[in-house]
Amino acid sequence: MSASRGRQRREAKEWIPRTKVGRAVEEGKLTSLSEIFEAGLRVKEAEIVRKLLPDLKQEVLGIRIVQKQTESGEVTRFSAIVAVGSPGWLGLGHAKAYQMRDAIDKATNVAMLNIVPVHLGCGSWECRCGRPHSVPYKLVGKAGSVTVEIIPGPRGLGLVADDVVKKLLALAGLQDAWTRSFGMTSTLLSKAQAVYNAFRDMHAYSDLRRFEG
Repeated sequence: MSASRGRQRREAKEWIPRTKVGRAVEEGKLTSLSEIFEAGLRVKEAEIVRKLLPDLKQEVLGIRIVQKQTESGEVTRFSAIVAVGSPGWLGLGHAKAYQMRDAIDKATNVAMLNIVPVHLGCGSWECRCGRPHSVPYKLVGKAGSVTVEIIPGPRGLGLVADDVVKKLLALAGLQDAWTRSFGMTSTLLSKAQAVYNAFRDMHAYSDLRRFEG
């Protein structure tokens, strides 16, 4: 009986694709996220990312309690900021829910839907080893009043950044980089969003150059 219940639970969790891209992934016609992005397609199902990036890591950057006064009384919810990543990929999500676990799960799904490619390289004039351990050139990301600069670093430098930025860079696969932050850097969401925007804009710029080329 327990084995039957186990099979039922597995079947309940089985992914049933709802989009054309999802069905193509399930059928093996698309075998990597790179193919999806190069084709200009959109990821609309978090399960696509889970399937194509089995080594994907998750990092809960912050959780806070949000309270709102209504006619029926005070309503309390949890707000979660979650990042997901794998070498060459990074996603960021923010969501709210009445339960902490639900807020984290919702933010994780949003992060997967927001995942973007991260182009790794060696842009440091001190190194020039040609290996993908840093970024190929200086990146700048902005969100709200916060600006974050990601500067190529030589091999062996490590990630020179505060805890939040370091976690995001490590998730994306960076091993060495200098960083600088400006503005209201105590605002966690803005800081994390600025780092994410730097990589998102990098991807958009690379697409534009490929199109113009």
